Amino acid sequence: MCRENTAYWKIKDINATEQRSRGYCPLTPTEVGIFLTGLGYPSNTPIYIAAGEIYGGDTHMADLRSRYPILMSKEKLASVEELEPFTNHASQMAALDYIVSVESDVFIPSYSGNMARAVEGHRRFLGHRKTISPDRKALVRLFDKIEKGLLMEGRKVSNRISEIHKKLQGSPRRRRGPVSGTKGMDRFRSEEAFYVNPLPDCLCKRVSENVNASTASMR
Repeated sequence: MCRENTAYWKIKDINATEQRSRGYCPLTPTEVGIFLTGLGYPSNTPIYIAAGEIYGGDTHMADLRSRYPILMSKEKLASVEELEPFTNHASQMAALDYIVSVESDVFIPSYSGNMARAVEGHRRFLGHRKTISPDRKALVRLFDKIEKGLLMEGRKVSNRISEIHKKLQGSPRRRRGPVSGTKGMDRFRSEEAFYVNPLPDCLCKRVSENVNASTASMR
């Protein structure tokens, strides 16, 4: 209300359909389920939800839970007494999710927000732990075809999802600069932040002392 009544405040005209088609929107729980299935994760895979309250609550989680029933969160893993010191401190509750995300076997962010980017960079710094970054722009096209009945889930979809993400799993690579010719927010979004990928600035090649001298590791 305050924003609407203040003339000099800019009101953004956001086209949700366009934003989604460009990959700027988070994956929904349903889309996450399709994505994980496409990557080949079996239904007994334990999944930790590193987030606060989910928009839409349990209703929006139903489809993901039907595919992957072992859904966990800090509220389910820790007792009320264990969480009590952090309950009224949102940043500390988020820190618990951050720690689990950094230490997980695989990290898959549904959206590239600040925390997800920080986790990705931290995992790279710790040895390029497996981090699968969904190509939301490419995935949206697949999801829309599935929703319209033009494409069925199965081997074809799985192969396509796997192919798209073959090189998006946290392996060592140099940080990307902005896409040539872009301006403003598009330029900002196309440039990879330092804390997402600290290579080469804060990572270097070194010869491991415990293996053959020809083997190089990233640190």
